Amino acid sequence: MDLAYLRAHPAHLPTFRTHQRIRETPVAGGDICAAARLTLDDGHSVFAKSWPEQADRQVPEGFFETEAAGLRWLREAGAVAVPEVLVALPDLLALDWVEPGEPTREAAERFGRELADLHRAGAPTFGAPWPGFIGALEQDNTADDGPWSTWFAERRLAPHLRRSVDRGALTLKDAALVEQVMGRLGEFGGDELPARIHGDLWPGNVLWGADDRVWLIDPAAHGGHRETDLAQLALFGGLPHLDTVLAAYRESWPLSAGWRERVPLHQLHLLLVHTALFGGGWRDAVVENARAALGRAGRATVDR
Repeated sequence: MDLAYLRAHPAHLPTFRTHQRIRETPVAGGDICAAARLTLDDGHSVFAKSWPEQADRQVPEGFFETEAAGLRWLREAGAVAVPEVLVALPDLLALDWVEPGEPTREAAERFGRELADLHRAGAPTFGAPWPGFIGALEQDNTADDGPWSTWFAERRLAPHLRRSVDRGALTLKDAALVEQVMGRLGEFGGDELPARIHGDLWPGNVLWGADDRVWLIDPAAHGGHRETDLAQLALFGGLPHLDTVLAAYRESWPLSAGWRERVPLHQLHLLLVHTALFGGGWRDAVVENARAALGRAGRATVDR
C-alpha cells in the first residue's frame, strides 16, 4: 500500500494493518486512543489512531468521524497548519504524518498570526453541524445563535459540571461556586460573534513541526469564542513562547477590553472536562479558577 492507493481506497487500511502489510511503530501520548506511525510502501508516513482493544466500552458513535470533520473544517480556513485527513472510519482515523521539531520564537510568531486568521474565518453559529466530543466525552454542538455568554453556560459549563458532580469529583458546594460564575457571565463582557476555534487547545494539542510551523491536532472544533482557544494555551504549564504567540495574535487582531480578566473563565470549561473525565484530582483547579473568575468579574472592562 502506498499513499496513492490509500487515498483511493481508505477503507482498506484496517485490512492491511490486520495482515501486517504495513510497518507500524507505536506513538506515545494521548489518554484516550492508541496511536501509531504507519510506514507505507513508498516511504510515506501516516499517523493512525484507534480505539484501544482493552477499553472498557465501545468506541462512541461518530467519534472519529467527528474529529475528521473538525480537522477538515479547520484546514479549510487556509490559516493554521492542520494535518490532512486520509482515512476516517468508525474505528480508525489516519492523518498525514507531521515530523516533530523544536519550539522556536519564529514559529510562535507565525502561529499567533495564523491563529488569528483561523478565528477570523468565523462560523455560522455557536456549535457545529456535527456531533461534539471533547476527549471521550460527548459535547452538545447544537447550532445556537447565542449570545455567547448564555451558550457557554448552557452548552459548555453546565453539562460537564453535572458529570463532575455525578462522579463525585466535585461537591455540591463546589458546584454552587461554578453556578455563581455561570449566573454572572453577562458581567464579564467580551461577547462576540462565533469564531472558528479548535476548542481543546491545551499545549498538548499543539505540535511544533520540523518545518518550523505550528500544527493543530486533536480538535473539538466548533463555533465558539476565540478567547477560549487563547486561554487554553496557558493551561498545564503553558505553551512555549506563549507571550510571542499572544503578541502576534493581538497585532493581527486586537482582543476586546478585559480579555486578561476573562482567562480563568474560559479555562473553566476544560478544567470541568478534566473533573468529569479524570475525577477529583482536578477539583482544586476548578475551584481556584471559579474563584478567580468571580474575583475578576467586576474588573473585566479594562484591557491590560
